[in-house]
Amino acid sequence: MGYIGRRMQKMEPPGRRKRGRPGRRFMDVTSNMASTELKHEISPEDEILSAVEMNEETSKPQTQKIRETPEDIKQEAIVNTLAFHPKEDILAAGDVDGDIYLYRYSCNDGENKELWSSGHHLKSCRKIAFSNDGEKLFSVSKDKAVHIMDVVAGKLVKRIPKAHSKSINALLLVNENMIATGDDEGTLKVWDMRQGTSFMSIKQHEDYISDIAVDPAKKTLLSSSGDGTLGVVNLKRRRSELLSEIQDGDLTSISIMKHGRKVVCGSSEGMLYIFNWNGFGATSDRFALQAESVDCIIPITENILCTASMDGVIRAVNILPNRVVGSVGQHIGEPIEEIACSWDKHFLASCGHDQLIKFWDISGLSAMRVSDYRQQKKKDGHLKALSSKAFERAGDFFSGLLDMNEVDRTTEEVEDSDEVED
Repeated sequence: MGYIGRRMQKMEPPGRRKRGRPGRRFMDVTSNMASTELKHEISPEDEILSAVEMNEETSKPQTQKIRETPEDIKQEAIVNTLAFHPKEDILAAGDVDGDIYLYRYSCNDGENKELWSSGHHLKSCRKIAFSNDGEKLFSVSKDKAVHIMDVVAGKLVKRIPKAHSKSINALLLVNENMIATGDDEGTLKVWDMRQGTSFMSIKQHEDYISDIAVDPAKKTLLSSSGDGTLGVVNLKRRRSELLSEIQDGDLTSISIMKHGRKVVCGSSEGMLYIFNWNGFGATSDRFALQAESVDCIIPITENILCTASMDGVIRAVNILPNRVVGSVGQHIGEPIEEIACSWDKHFLASCGHDQLIKFWDISGLSAMRVSDYRQQKKKDGHLKALSSKAFERAGDFFSGLLDMNEVDRTTEEVEDSDEVED
């Protein structure tokens, strides 16, 4: 106590302390005394061990979390359209406000990155597509304009205002210099982008054009429409060749399957209509999905495609034999606007009314084969989940799924069976 008393006598009264280093208080003195006693209690061996443990902790590498799929991307508005870059892990999105966003996606946690955004469209952006080399991004909009963006710089390269008299709804890149567009009134135009002018304009539909496809030889254009018909256009002769019979509901999308021998159209009634190539007048087959609608279809392999619906479920479907393979993913309780497949066939991206862009692992679909033998439907009627993020859903069935390694059947045999079904 005598020692502490002498120290307290040397301390300055409150309010009279000089500038500079602050004086020591009573608690400072006692805490220093306690720490001095604690230091004497620690042995040299303990200090060495603690130093080694600290070095080991600091030397451990910080492992980064790797996800099965990239993280969801939250948008400020509903996204209408998606497109993957043909060579890199880049995704473009166009929304109802007319804005276009470019993202670099990654499975590393927290590494999704927005590269740039563009607000050149005055109204809703309805369709986007990359050029084959990935250097340009094409877009069409409700404002009737066609835009071309530089992917690297994020700048507008070319703008074709009033490309149609009505709002544009569909877009397809035919080749490096040619694109096709379809509007809300059923008019199809084909453009030479070197001159920025259309050299063909055909009105063969009575309602909006929902989707456009072209054969591998770039000779025949196919268009689906809200009037329930499939249109066929000869590019070389620049004329309409054929219009199919009217189907139930709107035809919403087109996919060329089975090495160009089959054409599949989705419909607003939840039906898949299948046409033979060069037999576009009437359907050769139809497959009813237990879904509210089929708003978008994307081919994954020559036999399997993915469908998006208003019920928020993404289904994998095998064509001929017609089977629902399972559920790829879902936007719970929200309609899905569009789905797109990545350049490496590893991911499927989807956008819905929940304003989210979601990624789904579809790498396992390429190794799946469906047997011709139709198994009995399961009593529970559940749709099998094909990934860890997908939910099983009642209302569909899963049957006939076999692993590629377990099936001893050649491609020639499968093609022969398809020809018999034709």
